[in-house]
Amino acid sequence: MTSQRTRDRLIQRLYEEGLSNPHVLEVIRRTPRHLFVDEALAHRAYEDTALPIGHNQTISQPFMVARMSELLLADGPLDKVLEIGTGSGYQTAVLAQLVERVFSVERIQALQERAKERLAELRLRNVVFRWGDGWEGWPALAPYNGIIVTAAAADVPQALLGQLAPGGRLVIPVGTGDVQQLMLIVREEDGFSRHLLDTVRFVPLLNGPVI
Repeated sequence: MTSQRTRDRLIQRLYEEGLSNPHVLEVIRRTPRHLFVDEALAHRAYEDTALPIGHNQTISQPFMVARMSELLLADGPLDKVLEIGTGSGYQTAVLAQLVERVFSVERIQALQERAKERLAELRLRNVVFRWGDGWEGWPALAPYNGIIVTAAAADVPQALLGQLAPGGRLVIPVGTGDVQQLMLIVREEDGFSRHLLDTVRFVPLLNGPVI
């Protein structure tokens, strides 16, 4: 189930669902998603579905990883991206192959340590990790050309808006309950433009780091 043919079928499905950035699709094709899930679930790694990774967290479905990556890159290449929610490290690994540098924040230390190991195995060395509260972002290294949030916030964290560079793009699911709205926010000269996009389903963005 981890064969190239299986991965090709996934890419074909993503293309048929409207994803079109060839660079993003190629990175999804070559990134070994089975390494980011428990061995017992490896046979489902190339299904277009979210899967549990422990700690009440999930690895996002490939469609959503590709969709959010496309939105982030829609205005061209980015050199400095902040990721809120390392999780399994799968989205991190995809971003690391698409942008120059990734700065990834995760509140659950055990998850992030495992993600570090996976990215080291894949020799992706342009990622810096921080264990901390995603609501706070990573102000010491701001501003960022792109920010991607892989958990649903009840509202858009003001700290993240403040860390977005002029022209920068923030992709974030917003809302409470089972269903949220994917939002694209762009920092303009005179403020922020906000675009409501797909209906999505993410785990909540929680406060405070935990071991």
